[in-house]
Amino acid sequence: MCRLQALHRALLPLVLIPALCCPGAPRAQYFELPDLASSADTVMTQGAEARLGKAFMQQVRERLPVLDDPLLTGYIESLGRSLVAAAPDATGRRFRFFLIDEPVVNAFAGPGGYIGVYAGLVLAAQTESELAAVIAHEIAHVTQRHLMRGFEDQSRLSVPATALLVAAAILGAQVSGDAGMAAIAGIQAAAIQHRINFTRENEKEADRIGISTLVRAEHDPFAMAGFFERLSRAGQIHDSAAPEFLRTHPVTANRIAEALERAESYGARQRPDSLRFHLTRARLRERGYDRAEQAVAHFRATLREGRHRNAIAERYGYALALTRARDYRRAEAELGALLAARPSQPEFIVLEAELAQRLGRSDEALGVLSQTLSLSPNDWVIGTVRARLLLEQGRAAQALEALEDLVRLRPDSVMLYDLLERAAIKSGDRAATHRYRAERLYLLGDLEPAIRQLEIALRQRDIPYHDAAQIQARLDMLREEEREQRERDDPLG
Repeated sequence: MCRLQALHRALLPLVLIPALCCPGAPRAQYFELPDLASSADTVMTQGAEARLGKAFMQQVRERLPVLDDPLLTGYIESLGRSLVAAAPDATGRRFRFFLIDEPVVNAFAGPGGYIGVYAGLVLAAQTESELAAVIAHEIAHVTQRHLMRGFEDQSRLSVPATALLVAAAILGAQVSGDAGMAAIAGIQAAAIQHRINFTRENEKEADRIGISTLVRAEHDPFAMAGFFERLSRAGQIHDSAAPEFLRTHPVTANRIAEALERAESYGARQRPDSLRFHLTRARLRERGYDRAEQAVAHFRATLREGRHRNAIAERYGYALALTRARDYRRAEAELGALLAARPSQPEFIVLEAELAQRLGRSDEALGVLSQTLSLSPNDWVIGTVRARLLLEQGRAAQALEALEDLVRLRPDSVMLYDLLERAAIKSGDRAATHRYRAERLYLLGDLEPAIRQLEIALRQRDIPYHDAAQIQARLDMLREEEREQRERDDPLG
């Protein structure tokens, strides 16, 4: 069965209530991801929470397919940032939004402000405000410190050990390949999950603040209640048993009523969905098919029958499917109409460049992107696509230079450091290869291997003095972090 068929099977019943639900609801085949909650507000400093968040994210990347598509990531980050800007108590907090390439109708918040959104949730949301409602709810859990109030009993554990258990509790996954360790971790994670489940008070608070955030961000305040009600109806029809510690409470009639009451206090504020919302959904839907011909058939049928919410986005999905099917003539025809209507739309500009690349017009492909960058030099999405095309064309040195500029804008991007490592390998720069591999490993939470890579980088011959000085300074910084980490983990030393 193709991925999209599986996705449709997951989306139609909408049996998996998102992470914004209270703990304890019946769920279907996909794991529900509970958040963390307890009582005290000063259990963990923000610095410690950031370290735990990085370790947690390492577990996420090991267990879930985090999307590294610049256009998709750019959209979810943009929506997330707009909600953070409108959220009470969000000033000074750092959030990281990312997409997971699985047909699960859910989202979750982890330590350190990491908020994951499943592709299935984006496709299940009927409006952009519904998607925003879920994300606003998750943001509220972070700003109100619901996430970090359940760690009193874990304060004696190291950050990596705590992250393993928290990931097991949130993700509902085994945390070790070793059967004995996995069994132990599973028991501990179940106990943690039982302790840190959101209370109903936490959920009510997150609902209240989430709706307030929706209003401030000029989204529909009724979207949360509407999504609740639709999911609740689906859950009543499609019930499924699950292990007790992986269940969450259903959305009750009282909770829907309370969300409606809050929304009514603000009044109706209808907002048209952005084109980017629809384009993102079309891009996700197209990539959900295993075979290109299936995607082509889907979009051809929906366009012919008018079964779509936005005609421009549906044609974009069709053009993407045709491109994957190597029907470049028809893809260019579809894209030409889209560009005529929206010549500055990033999704269309990227597809224009990728089509030119596929047709062997490499200079034209780069020119399309360079023209956009001349107007918006800090556009990291277009810049990343251009660097990828440079790598495909064998222009590794140019790609390396472009990526080094981009990473200054996004120093925490695993995606960019992965591209930097590849560019350095292809350009034959061994010191840079180890240097950027070290940064990628560091961002993934692998501190000791990152240190080893920097040490190897310094042993390479003919390193320019300035580069060697930078690598040495970074190595000193990571060694100091490693020393501090060891002291925290074993204060008696």
